[in-house]
Amino acid sequence: MTNMVNKAQGFGLSLLTKMASSDLLDQFKLRKLIEKSLYQGSKTGFKALSHTQKAFKPQNIDRQRLPNQQKNLFDLSLTEEQQMTVEAMSQFAQEVLAPLAHQADHDAKFPDQLWQYIEDLGLNYYALPEALGGVAAEQNIVSNILIAEHLARGDFSLTAGLLSTFSVINALTRWGSEEVQSKYLTAFAEDSKIQATFAVQENTPAFNPFKLKTKATLTHDQFYITGEKTLVVLGETADLLLVSADFNGQADVFVVERDDSIHLKSSPAMGLKATQSVTLNFQNTPATRLGDQEFDYSVFIDLGNLMWCSMAVGTCEAVKAYCITYANERTAFGEPISHRQSVAFMIADMAIEIDAMRMLILNAASLAEAGQPFHREAYLARLLCAEKSMKIGTDGVQVLGGHGFTKEHPVERWYRDLRATAILHSGLHA
Repeated sequence: MTNMVNKAQGFGLSLLTKMASSDLLDQFKLRKLIEKSLYQGSKTGFKALSHTQKAFKPQNIDRQRLPNQQKNLFDLSLTEEQQMTVEAMSQFAQEVLAPLAHQADHDAKFPDQLWQYIEDLGLNYYALPEALGGVAAEQNIVSNILIAEHLARGDFSLTAGLLSTFSVINALTRWGSEEVQSKYLTAFAEDSKIQATFAVQENTPAFNPFKLKTKATLTHDQFYITGEKTLVVLGETADLLLVSADFNGQADVFVVERDDSIHLKSSPAMGLKATQSVTLNFQNTPATRLGDQEFDYSVFIDLGNLMWCSMAVGTCEAVKAYCITYANERTAFGEPISHRQSVAFMIADMAIEIDAMRMLILNAASLAEAGQPFHREAYLARLLCAEKSMKIGTDGVQVLGGHGFTKEHPVERWYRDLRATAILHSGLHA
């Protein structure tokens, strides 16, 4: 037992030391936030980490659940920590993601250097509960939404890849049974290199996430998954997957470890090229049910959709900013094209619609983290974001004219990526 405690303390201290010595914390002004969070989390984290062993080895831990926030639902002003996070993520998006985005899209490959950024910034520890060495002390859905939005100002596809494992940890914390958390949640606390993603989408016209072709069966107390999932973000490299499947006529979610029963094929898409999305075929693949009696599939889908919506807002902000700069610099008939009402009104409409989308998303997220029903608000947010983000992407191309149709400018990439907002369901989790 003493050896286990020493190991846990060593892990906790190594995390603190590594995070404290990271130059990235100063570069992106995260030191104050990280140090405060790690101090709070370490008080309980060291003890609980004595249960952590090798990846995917069952450990006996108490089921983790983050409490709802006690808050004024009508106060959407940012806390000091949220403001620091927003500033840091915005800077990271502009200095790291934006310069990598064009080549990543061209190569259709998620940049390897970004994995090191995830580790150095400790992004996944924002999702882990304090009891497992993370910094999450309560539901932080609004904060997660803000992270997604401001990262997406750098690039939509890269943000989806960055947040895939982060989102799986969120889902495991919110919904995971004691069995699931004991086996998988503890693994993320010890091994920061574990990659995880979601497999929800199916190759079905007008796909309905509640009507699934993928089936789950139960044989001798063991679940098995059979079916096909498409547009799986980072599906080629993920070690762990959360897979939606029909079980006895009801949509449910299962935890699946990668093994030889899962076959993949490339599925190049119009957008999201940097996510290396693939199609996965499950052939009687062993699985574990994610949640227990309290699992709510509808809420699971809603929280995922809010993340996609927030990323769409961030990318739309990038489109708007780029169009403003272009319209002020591009001249025609002796004056900037921004002086033309048709162009000015188009950009003004972008700003109006972005604010409307953001308010709906934040309202839904605020209700969710307070433990209140939010399905109506999340549904309305998705409808608005699906329609308006595509329009903003189209208008961005229109403002640039012929330049908007070429890869010389990023607007055409943003247009392609934004189309995914109306198509994808879940795939992330706030």
